[in-house]
Amino acid sequence: MEKSPMTKRIIIMLVAVAIVFGGIFGYKAYKGKMMGKMMASRGAPVQTVSTVTAAYQQWQPRLSAVGNITAMRGTDLSSEVAGIVSAIHFKQGADIEKGKLLVELDADSDIARLQSLKASAELAKTTLQRDKAQFQIKAISRQVLDTDEASLKQAQANVAEQQAIVDKKMIRAPFSGRLGIRAVDVGQYLSAGTVMVTLQALDPIYLDFYLPQQALSSIQVGQTVTATTDAWPGMTFTGKIEVIEPRVDASTRNVKVRARVDNADHKLLPGMYAQVEVTSGQPLRQITLPQTAITYNPYGSLVFLVENKGTGPQGKPLLIAKETFVTTGSTRGDQVAILQGIKEGDTVVSAGQIKLRNGSHVMINNAIQPTNNPNPKPSDE
Repeated sequence: MEKSPMTKRIIIMLVAVAIVFGGIFGYKAYKGKMMGKMMASRGAPVQTVSTVTAAYQQWQPRLSAVGNITAMRGTDLSSEVAGIVSAIHFKQGADIEKGKLLVELDADSDIARLQSLKASAELAKTTLQRDKAQFQIKAISRQVLDTDEASLKQAQANVAEQQAIVDKKMIRAPFSGRLGIRAVDVGQYLSAGTVMVTLQALDPIYLDFYLPQQALSSIQVGQTVTATTDAWPGMTFTGKIEVIEPRVDASTRNVKVRARVDNADHKLLPGMYAQVEVTSGQPLRQITLPQTAITYNPYGSLVFLVENKGTGPQGKPLLIAKETFVTTGSTRGDQVAILQGIKEGDTVVSAGQIKLRNGSHVMINNAIQPTNNPNPKPSDE
């Protein structure tokens, strides 16, 4: 049976569509194949990196910690008794000597009573002296003389008690140091225990810090410590260990250490924190790298070594990055000690390793190097 014209047209259209799509898919397949050949002919992409040569350096072992600055003597001054402030005898922030009168509380009634008691004591003393003369000539009995002596002692005790009350209303510096911000004003009523001003002895000053128990064999009283703080960039403060706590904290296995630090210029203040370093043991000879050369991942620390595999197609050295795990030691400034994994003379990638994988082709450009200073100085900017 002969096909209808409509059926023929549909068949022709389907064949045409198949030819068009076949051509498109064929072109894309050909294009992909050609691109693959082109990429293969060009080789793996070359990554530009900076490198450093692994070398031995003298490495002084140090113990590091974060410490707190505390005053040798420091207190918030307050009154033992209540009263109204009648006079203030100090300037805020002043350096004062021990015994200086700082604040007076109103003591008029107490002083008046003190004078009365002193008069009574003086009268008791006069009476005793008169009766002693009378006793010598047997004009009075021994009992009267004993009563006079007891009355004098009681009167003198009353005077001493009242004098103590008056003295408590004259608040003096218990030690030399620097005063803080005044917290009271003349005419203000103070309850017993109300803080009036802080007083801190600033020179010398204490530096308290904690070290792990395994460091106990490396520290001793008299050992030198150094401290730095972000409050004074570029400055190093020196002190000596004064006390090592005679017990280890059972929860942290750390031991508390206290160093005494000279602070003549009063730059260190109680409450500040500081980075502490304690020199321990003899210098060691260790391979050292910039810290930027180390890549950290969940499996450990690694570096990329650069190996020369001969000459490439264009006559240039064929350099390959090789991933190598290392064991790191302590750090100092921008550097880290390498305990295992590489040897002296190895070429190690120090910058640019983020774009590398094992076997990557590399090109070395050391025009710019990462910092590699064991004792970096903070920028003034």
